[in-house]
Amino acid sequence: MDEECCEVVVTAADGDWLAGLTRTLVAERLAACGHLLDPVRSVYRWQGAIEDEPEARVALHTRLALVPAITARVEELHPYDVPCVIALPVVGGNPAYLAWVAAETRDP
Repeated sequence: MDEECCEVVVTAADGDWLAGLTRTLVAERLAACGHLLDPVRSVYRWQGAIEDEPEARVALHTRLALVPAITARVEELHPYDVPCVIALPVVGGNPAYLAWVAAETRDP
């Protein structure tokens, strides 16, 4: 379980800020890497209104066991009241890449 991998998606209004957050999470060994998309279009309901805004999105590759620590760190640093942090399962992949993800992240 400690080495089971997942992808964690985080969004933010500013791509440069999100790149900085990604660098922090990689430096702290909470994620092995992050693939950033900027811009993405986000349509959502917030406080009763439908919003349609550009955002940035990062897909972090990490261990499933590190998701609680990533969530806590994002909540600590993120400017949003309710930041998007969702973990998606990795059901397979290149064994060498998945081993690299595990090696580049800290033990939970």
